[in-house]
Amino acid sequence: MPVVGVYEDVLSQALGGIDEHSFDALCFEFGLELDDVTSDFEIACKERGKLAAEGLSKRVIYKVDIPANRYDLLCVEGVVRALSIFKGTLKTPVYQLSQKAPVANMRMTVHASVAQIRPFVVCAVLRGVTFNQDRYQSFIDLQDKLHMNICRKRTLCAIGTHDLSTLTPPFTYEALPPKDIKFVPLNQTEEMDGNRLMEAFAAHQQLKAYLPIIKDSPVYPVIFDSKRTVLSVPPIINGEHSKIRLETKDVFIEMTATDLTKANITLNTVVAMFSEYCEKPFTVEPVEVVYADDYPGNTFTQPGQKIIYPNLENRPMESKIDRLKSSLSLNHLTPEEVRDLLKKMSVPCELDAKDKNILQVEVPITRSDIMHECDLVEDIAISFGYNNLHLEVPMTFAGAAEQPVNHLTDLIRVEMANAGFTEALNWALLSRKENFVKMRREEKPEDLWRLVSRPHEYAETLLSVSVKDPKTKEFEIVRTSLLPGILKTLACNKAQEVPIRIFEAGDVVIQEPTREVGSRNVRRVAALYSSTKSAFSVLHGALDQLMYSLGFEPEHEHAEGSKRGTYKLVPSEDPAFLKGMQAHVMVQDIAIGVIGELHPEVLGREGFDINLATSAFEVNVEPFLEWL
Repeated sequence: MPVVGVYEDVLSQALGGIDEHSFDALCFEFGLELDDVTSDFEIACKERGKLAAEGLSKRVIYKVDIPANRYDLLCVEGVVRALSIFKGTLKTPVYQLSQKAPVANMRMTVHASVAQIRPFVVCAVLRGVTFNQDRYQSFIDLQDKLHMNICRKRTLCAIGTHDLSTLTPPFTYEALPPKDIKFVPLNQTEEMDGNRLMEAFAAHQQLKAYLPIIKDSPVYPVIFDSKRTVLSVPPIINGEHSKIRLETKDVFIEMTATDLTKANITLNTVVAMFSEYCEKPFTVEPVEVVYADDYPGNTFTQPGQKIIYPNLENRPMESKIDRLKSSLSLNHLTPEEVRDLLKKMSVPCELDAKDKNILQVEVPITRSDIMHECDLVEDIAISFGYNNLHLEVPMTFAGAAEQPVNHLTDLIRVEMANAGFTEALNWALLSRKENFVKMRREEKPEDLWRLVSRPHEYAETLLSVSVKDPKTKEFEIVRTSLLPGILKTLACNKAQEVPIRIFEAGDVVIQEPTREVGSRNVRRVAALYSSTKSAFSVLHGALDQLMYSLGFEPEHEHAEGSKRGTYKLVPSEDPAFLKGMQAHVMVQDIAIGVIGELHPEVLGREGFDINLATSAFEVNVEPFLEWL
């Protein structure tokens, strides 16, 4: 969760005589948590020692944990405003444009070239802003927190803020080859082109993390004013020319993005928080964004389209009072009380003139977290007080019970443990090499629909589910078999006294094209027996005992009149096992598993490097839910 630092004296001035105890209680009522009470001096003492802390401020700072989706609370302005409205000392402000149409030349033209790298841009102007050191620092901190949160480290959206008095509109948003972009980056003295920019900031503590976003692109995004002065090269850095200072009065805000929705939310958050310091509070000057005629259209924008930003209109939403009350067992509240509770949470609303059971809600730009009626229910619960809610037992009966497949799995675990096997619990993610190459197996696309017609069949060639952009090669796919996991466990414990008996019961995930998510979980149990000499009979006996406990017996032992089901072993050709020393476990003519002696290449250096004779079996568990 993001943490916001708020000075005690600022809070005391805004909220009236606040101290640690009362602020902690207020945060709890509002659904926040006071994480720490400290100061710059104390932080430096803890991290670097007293000598490094000398001369630093001892102003008391309250560190507050903020919910990840409450972007309006990521700065001191937002926290103070929300708490003041909650306490009833401030009305929810109305955010508005200074005029319907932008002033002459207050325009951003989007060239077609940016569509291939960062296709969207949104803009706004704050006029007559009065900064002091605290406000300026809060302005910078809010941008950093938004970058790390909703902007996903600038991949979805990047914020640029500029001193408008140093620029000459209109502006253009283009994408050019790196060598054609020349400017002095923020806080630098050297003029650089795009290639030199990448070299210079490759070791920069903060900015180096953002370079890969555009580094390999043939063109870099860049914003110019009418004199071809570079404002920024998003998402990396702004230009030194338009740097904001304490004396800055007019702030030009531009945000380039790959996600237009996130960009709008981010822009609205910034202007809502800091328009408070404008000459006319909570008023924002609009900017026209014009997409070039040759711009390739998409779902959100079209060639030649002209859009006015920011959009400060409230989002209308209708809700039923009865439903809001019944969700929290607050049926004793009047419609007016429900309305007032919601207003305390910075959500303007009024009762419908014709029907008092209908609440007309105007969701403000600061509350992008409100997407559904259940979000209104949550706000009412916070406003009313969670500790004040009446506890009552629901009138419906819903007896808790274990899922049948989990209950069956637990019984199997007990049976395997009684047979002398030790349970292993492995990661569900592993590398493609471990799942297929080391097991001498391969995926076959032609088997994609195999599970549809025979859902309980065991097959080693089924397609796996891949992890998009894995952080490590060890977690590339979701396992399609339990055997690689227990073989890795065996490899890590091969120095233990033999024989080694290991089993695992858990899910594998396999592609299934008829499912909504394109895949499904399959519950399986797998076991192995490893020793200096082959002892297949021991593992075979464990399988017989497991099948017997599930109500099945070998077909050749089946007696007339027996109520038990039967199973048999038929030759198989799984490359992970030795040819002629393996078999499918067949029940009702369905191959539900495999058993055999593992292939030397699976056990050798090119495999899991075990070098012990090992037998193993793997069986689908779910069919037994139908057969028992």
